[in-house]
Amino acid sequence: MTEIIIIALNKLDADPKNVRKTYSAEGVEALAANIREDGYRLLQNLVVRKGDKKGRYFVTAGGRRLAALNLLAEAGAIAKDFPVECKEREGEIATEISLAENILREDMHPLDQYEAFDALAKQGKDVADIAVRFGTTETVVRKRLALARVSPVLLQLYRDEDMSFAQLSAFTISDDHERQVTVWNALPSWNRDVLSIRRALTEEMIAATDKRVQFIGGLAAYEQAGGAVKRDLFDDRNAGYATDPAFVEKLVAEKLEAAAASVRAEGWEWVECSATAPAGYHSMKRHYPEAIALSEEDRAALDAAQTEYDELAELIENGVSGDEAETKLAEVEKRIDALNARTEVYSPEALEQAGAFVFLDYYGRLTIERGFVKPNESAETEDEDDDGEGQPSGKGTEAPKVRSINHSAALIEDLTAHKTAALRIELANNPEVALVAVVHAMLLRVTYPYNTEQSALQLSLTHERLEPSIKDAESCKGLAAFHELADNYGHHLPGNPADLFDWLLEQPQDSVLALLAFGAAHAVNAVEKKFTDRKKGIEQANQLGNALKVHMPDWFETTGDSYFKHVNRTTIELAVAEAKGGDAELSVRAATKKSEAVTIADRLVTGSGWLPAPVRISSPEQTDDGKSTAEDEQFPQAAE
Repeated sequence: MTEIIIIALNKLDADPKNVRKTYSAEGVEALAANIREDGYRLLQNLVVRKGDKKGRYFVTAGGRRLAALNLLAEAGAIAKDFPVECKEREGEIATEISLAENILREDMHPLDQYEAFDALAKQGKDVADIAVRFGTTETVVRKRLALARVSPVLLQLYRDEDMSFAQLSAFTISDDHERQVTVWNALPSWNRDVLSIRRALTEEMIAATDKRVQFIGGLAAYEQAGGAVKRDLFDDRNAGYATDPAFVEKLVAEKLEAAAASVRAEGWEWVECSATAPAGYHSMKRHYPEAIALSEEDRAALDAAQTEYDELAELIENGVSGDEAETKLAEVEKRIDALNARTEVYSPEALEQAGAFVFLDYYGRLTIERGFVKPNESAETEDEDDDGEGQPSGKGTEAPKVRSINHSAALIEDLTAHKTAALRIELANNPEVALVAVVHAMLLRVTYPYNTEQSALQLSLTHERLEPSIKDAESCKGLAAFHELADNYGHHLPGNPADLFDWLLEQPQDSVLALLAFGAAHAVNAVEKKFTDRKKGIEQANQLGNALKVHMPDWFETTGDSYFKHVNRTTIELAVAEAKGGDAELSVRAATKKSEAVTIADRLVTGSGWLPAPVRISSPEQTDDGKSTAEDEQFPQAAE
């Protein structure tokens, strides 16, 4: 048994033979706080050997503890000759001891941490104190304490190594232990990934990223209004979930009605509100405003406001603006909008015959569209064209042409390949929708022989590789996830194809359905090439995406490399305007070179969730003839 000796702190030196040379300042400070909290006692003695000078010792094992004690001595918390309990070993084995301590050491099991933290919490210790006591962060403590929400059955599965910590963490979004166990048992073993678990537990909740939640001001506004929230500490991408969908809809309706009140005050015949774009409204006949000249006073005010806006935008862009610059910029922008609104006016006839829609667009932004004439009132507007597009109510005045986003055929092929990859992995993880999709495609072939291409699935079964269509295939999240899933299946399927049929007969039905989804996913093809005879099938991919509830920002991120450097300047400007607003567009316009515009667009849009039209999953609000939604009408693709 090694004898314990007492050595003064100022007689101890770091051992040059210690294999660990570097310690983080934050880690040393946390350990010092832990030692202070425990009455300046070390839980583990230092291991030392005699130094080069008489009376001094090298610390062979415990360098971080020595650094923490020296930090406490420098702060005056302990004396410089503070007595330290040590164990002495021979110098010849110093390196072996150091290696053993640093390599063979095992971190504390997460559940053991949870139980220790939970015991202290029940004693009244707050999170900050527990973090100091164990030399860790408050975030780690909160994440461990969150495991209290998980069923003991699942905790034991994790202890038995039948579940990963990531899987266990996904269950903390729910407090319903029975529901948690049901979800775990219902998911096939190969499909128990974090996303599938979280999706099953939150299917009746509304995510913070949902456009309705964003519209009402986020979860903070929802909570302040009295709504209940569930938060997932282990999901860095999501701030939580609203647990009362009906209350969210009520708040959305109230905010829409508030906006509609000001529109009604304009004198329209009718004003309608909805949480989504009205079906087919873009094909209705429409009155457009008539252009009028500003008064000299208003023109001077507009010029002054525009100059002020440009100056503020330049200061913000250069990073030399004050804290209130953004607020001032927003106020100036409102003045500019109000003045510009005076440059056009609807005729009394338009107000009498037409109305306005107040709704949320694809991204959850408030949208007000004016001047629409309902079909039963169209007879009163004989000055409009027979094609239903509508003309301005002013004599001889045409609707102003708008600039449009243009995508090359190669870029459309690239973006829709990303969309197809996302559809494939989502379909592979959703047997119920896969079954419907496959049966739909089969019935089209056997019952409607002349409409076989009205399915996104190329069944016979056809599988086209996506790598040739994607400029940077290695960066495609959907491809990576699908390849990983295929590798997992490879470990379960029989090696000899002659054994496959008999093997399938022995599998439970849910496993066969899962394999059906996996097989069907190979046939999904929404890639839009320059020349294609599959336009109906490509359009049906949006139906498939909506059924799968595909959230494309999870699978594709709009950046300079993935998008902006492949389009022209006008498209960059309009895309940034759509994603971040008019002030952001001005920043891009100020760039002298396209490369600068790409860099600015990348900085402004990356992380915003905005997507180019070809990679979006279009919303289900479409006309019966298959036309695109209003948003796609505003930004038509060049290939069309």
